[in-house]
Amino acid sequence: MESLTIGSGKRHSKSHTLCRRCGNRSFHKQKHTCAQCGYPAAKTRSYNWGLKAKRRKTTGTGRMGHLKDVNRRFKNGFREGQSATKKAKAESA
Repeated sequence: MESLTIGSGKRHSKSHTLCRRCGNRSFHKQKHTCAQCGYPAAKTRSYNWGLKAKRRKTTGTGRMGHLKDVNRRFKNGFREGQSATKKAKAESA
């Protein structure tokens, strides 16, 4: 067993706790900011030098519960509250 330095015996307090927005243990308790997502800032923290990090968090990596519907509704011109028009049956010759 290797001996540790004197200062390592004092490391028992946590500076970061769980973030309400991203769920990671990155929310600094004294600063009141998340190192991962930037909460409580309105915009999510992302930098151009972190391309792989952006790729992990971008649109399409989650469920997209709302955005899945938007594409379909766009094709129909965002129509609401009306019934579909009836199509005439094709006559057999």
